[in-house]
Amino acid sequence: MAKIRPFRGIRPANDRAAAVIAPPYDVVSEEECRALTANNPQSFLRITRSEVDLPVGSDSHGPEAYATARRNLDAFLAEGHLVQDETPSLYLYRQTWRGRTQTGLMALCSVAEYDAGTIKRHELTRPDKEQDRVDNMLALEAQPGLVFLAFRAGSSDVRGAMQRAATHAPAWQVTTDDGVQHALIPVTDSDEIDGLVTAFDAVDSLYIADGHHRSAAASRVADVRKNAGTSGWFLAGIFPDTELQVMAYNRVVADLHGRSVAQFRTAVEAEFDVTPGSPTPSERGTISMYLEGAWHTLTPRPGVVPADPVGCLDVAVLQDRILGPLLGIGDPRRDTRVQFVGGIRGPEALQAAVDGGAAVAFHMYPTGMDQLFDVADAGLLMPPKSTWFEPKLRGGVVLHRFSDA
Repeated sequence: MAKIRPFRGIRPANDRAAAVIAPPYDVVSEEECRALTANNPQSFLRITRSEVDLPVGSDSHGPEAYATARRNLDAFLAEGHLVQDETPSLYLYRQTWRGRTQTGLMALCSVAEYDAGTIKRHELTRPDKEQDRVDNMLALEAQPGLVFLAFRAGSSDVRGAMQRAATHAPAWQVTTDDGVQHALIPVTDSDEIDGLVTAFDAVDSLYIADGHHRSAAASRVADVRKNAGTSGWFLAGIFPDTELQVMAYNRVVADLHGRSVAQFRTAVEAEFDVTPGSPTPSERGTISMYLEGAWHTLTPRPGVVPADPVGCLDVAVLQDRILGPLLGIGDPRRDTRVQFVGGIRGPEALQAAVDGGAAVAFHMYPTGMDQLFDVADAGLLMPPKSTWFEPKLRGGVVLHRFSDA
């Protein structure tokens, strides 16, 4: 079962959405945030990255930052940049990019189902990042960022309910600087809301695609508030797996851990066939490596790849057979010698990094949604930075205030 619930969303005034919606808080640096907000006082980054309104060098995780975020949220509401709907609603969030469209349902999901594991996860969380979201939500008394969930799109009832709701005209539609068209369709008809709630009730499981820290923080906030108001529910964008685009999450390594290029290549060849190749791997199970000005295709030799859901992932094979034993990167979450590069930047970014002084780069084949589901169903954890979803879900599209009920 996947319980969802409508809510009185806080969202941009229709004529201000282009100014309000902003990149997710965790994909831009403080310098980028300050640049984005310098000429746009309505940017939602002033709520999710409130250090932009504090002196440079201020603690972005300190009490003044969270107090500033709350003042900014209250001001956005008072000035009409954000408005709250009068009646509980659901919301369709549609994104179109490079000829593809993905449409998700923004709804409240149950913290109890997350705690019970019905909403399945596949990553560990870092305590500091989790605490930041807890402090942010408690200060705002709201959840400003949604959790990105996915479901297997086999249910005709869910598809039909979402398609019927999607026939309504959007409240607003804007195209951001990255070429993504965003549209928000409020679902206010009680019959359509009931149809969506009933359809999702038959969905076996929801899966966290992105937002493990936000969902874990929502669970902790619900515990702190003892489920006061609607804090026993968290805001999610729920997307069918068939519409999602997963891009590669690539790796650049600063040095060869004391090996010469020849020694490193010999070590790699012990477990991989190494042939001249292209910058982008053509199929699952192969890795493109950029070393000494040339691209190579790495194909694991027989017996190298285990059969378990995690061990067979290309990112796991790279970590377990090359990054760990050959390059000394035992903990990729903390080792500063490895840099993770989102697939949106393309192989050109990897090549430029190595040509600019790094030792080696690896371009991965994208991890599939089927693989993510398999890992989560088995109760296992994926290696860090296994997936890069594009386009990103913008901040400020809809907020959930705990007192909206």
